[in-house]
Amino acid sequence: MPLDLEPINFTHHFLIAMPGLHGEPFERSVVYMCEHSERGALGLVINKPSDISLKGLFDKVDLPLKRDDLSAAPVFQGGPVQTERGFVLHESMMPGNESVYASTMSIPGGLEMTTSKDVLEALSSGAGPRRVFVSLGYAAWGEGQLESEISDNSWLTVGADPAVIFDTPVAQRYDKALLLLGLQSWMLSPEAGHA
Repeated sequence: MPLDLEPINFTHHFLIAMPGLHGEPFERSVVYMCEHSERGALGLVINKPSDISLKGLFDKVDLPLKRDDLSAAPVFQGGPVQTERGFVLHESMMPGNESVYASTMSIPGGLEMTTSKDVLEALSSGAGPRRVFVSLGYAAWGEGQLESEISDNSWLTVGADPAVIFDTPVAQRYDKALLLLGLQSWMLSPEAGHA
């Protein structure tokens, strides 16, 4: 009798690119998964900074940035889809309640992703979430596509640790994500194999 397997949900997980995954934007990338369902998946690449700072982004949208702690932070290349659109990943402002921002996706694990300008307006006034990650664009997979890529050994998966996103220097995020699995990059082979 076949077992009814529960579908695996990679929401609030990291996808860590295997060495055999070549080409931008995913080579040596770490993707934070914001949503995963039977319809597909959406995530943000957390270790590919662009050449734009948050101060530069705020200047482009005609807002002051009154958060000195954020002005030099990079805006990230979140993925190849809608690269002109901003995505703000941040800690929940009101744990257990509705988000204080419009157009916000609550992610199990205590994070939220906001696409509306009101979060930028809050940051510009010196308020807003304490820890933020801002990207232009996102990564997306259609129905069954991510599962297929994982079975082809393109990605490793591990439960996400927000400290990797918010507290780890960009150059160390790939290695820190691997350490969550007890691995180091030298242990990974670029050749895919199946047992």
